[in-house]
Amino acid sequence: MSYQVLARKYRPQRFSDVIGQEHVSRTLQNAIAQQRVAHGYIFSGHRGIGKTTIARILAMALNCRSKDHPVEEPCGVCDSCVEIREGRAVDVIEIDAATNRGIDEIRELREAARYRPARDRYKIWILDEAHQITDAAFNALLKTLEEPPGHVIFMMATTQPEDIPQTIRSRCQHFSFHAVRFDEIVGQLRAIARQEGIKADDSALAMLAEAGDGSVRDALSIMDQAIACCGTKLTAEVVRGLIGAIPSETLEEILEAVAANSSEQVLRLLDKVITEGQNPAHFARQMVRFLRNAVMAKVAGADSPLLQISGDERARVARVAERFSEEDLTRFLQILLRTHSELSYKQEQRFHLELGLLKLVHVQRLLPIEELLSQAPASAGRPATPIAAPPRPAATPPQQPARMPEPARPSPFEQDRARKSAGPKTEMSTSVAVAERGAPADDVASRVLQELEGKHGMLAHHLEQGEWKVEEAEVMVRIAASSKMLEMLVTPEARRTINAAASEALGRQVKVHVVGGAANGNSAPAAGPSRPGRTRASEDPVVRRMQEKFGAEIRTVIDHKEKQR
Repeated sequence: MSYQVLARKYRPQRFSDVIGQEHVSRTLQNAIAQQRVAHGYIFSGHRGIGKTTIARILAMALNCRSKDHPVEEPCGVCDSCVEIREGRAVDVIEIDAATNRGIDEIRELREAARYRPARDRYKIWILDEAHQITDAAFNALLKTLEEPPGHVIFMMATTQPEDIPQTIRSRCQHFSFHAVRFDEIVGQLRAIARQEGIKADDSALAMLAEAGDGSVRDALSIMDQAIACCGTKLTAEVVRGLIGAIPSETLEEILEAVAANSSEQVLRLLDKVITEGQNPAHFARQMVRFLRNAVMAKVAGADSPLLQISGDERARVARVAERFSEEDLTRFLQILLRTHSELSYKQEQRFHLELGLLKLVHVQRLLPIEELLSQAPASAGRPATPIAAPPRPAATPPQQPARMPEPARPSPFEQDRARKSAGPKTEMSTSVAVAERGAPADDVASRVLQELEGKHGMLAHHLEQGEWKVEEAEVMVRIAASSKMLEMLVTPEARRTINAAASEALGRQVKVHVVGGAANGNSAPAAGPSRPGRTRASEDPVVRRMQEKFGAEIRTVIDHKEKQR
């Protein structure tokens, strides 16, 4: 007698034997008890979760000969039940719709449906992979499915119910199957191992269930392979080698290296994994699953039912969750998900995977933009005071003010390390110190006018008569000139000269904005729009913070309040 694989040997023969689909089994049993059997059913869901199995059990229950009417549970011993179980029943026909998908096959089916069953109560067609049937074939079946003879029942199993035409779905009862829960698969594997005389530790069973990914059939197929490999004793190491899983301790070590900001250690561990023959895409998928579990452990706790993993791996993801914040873990997961999706079409998979892991190291050093903008400058609350224009310098240029050395700017990484070690007040105090330094306003104007003398005399004359206003990261100068004159006076070269002279005088990077206006104070900017919205934007603390941090300048202002008026 030939060997029968576990998935077929332990295939459920009663509704009560099916795990994870109680909502379907209970509904069908109640329908039989109430004599409300439909003429068409659609069973949809993940692969290997019992769609075709329940269709066979329903066929046995409807044609069981233990009583003179359909029963809620088939007896399994009468001729009809035995023949259906063995696949040789005359009145229960299973069709693989993937290969019998054309209109000619459906026409033959429709013709055969006219005749009464040879022996049983119902003539039943079970169409597996029903979504493969062509639209023309479905149209040929439509009339028969809408008004079938009383002795005909159609059962369609599919993993893609959306591909079945709506006209067909509306004429059938649709049952959506659930993916079998992790604990239920482990329990089923443990019971089968006990019946087969196999000694399997909990870690091995958990690994088999996880590899099944919600499919009992897939888990049993891997278990069959593991038994053939190592006999009557299953260990986690053997199962891991068969399914190509990466040890969870390796994944934990990689994240520990990420926590330690050790790029070298991360690359060494990855090199070890690749050298052992692991595929980069498979490694990325394992890393994504591990990070997902770490996020769940961080959010819901290590004992949460959201974690469908073994106890050993629960402890590992719990330790990883303690090392990182929820935001860090979420960013890690997002980076690895993008890396995993990119590996499917990239040529050098290893290089892209290394880049993705290095991003995990560097992303911890970056400040969130919300935190950066929340640190308003010290002078944000103080209104700027207009400063009268200084007298025009004499023919003999005055002594040039001493140039203040520009303070050394630490890198963002160094600032982040200082902030984490000394607290959030360190960076704020630095900003305050910089804000309180600077040359007097008359020195700023004198320096600007001196640089413009001889090169841009007309512009220097207007600036001398203008109104100067010094703020934290910018200098505003209002002159009596029209927009066209401003465009002619403030050339790109003149603007660079003005900005450089003002920054040198103040000892920090600033932008000089020259605006024109009449006596009533209406202004027109030298470059860009000159509406009240621009003034409000320049005075906004968040905008000023962006200018201070990134050296930004306001190019365009869209005032939504003005638009709504």
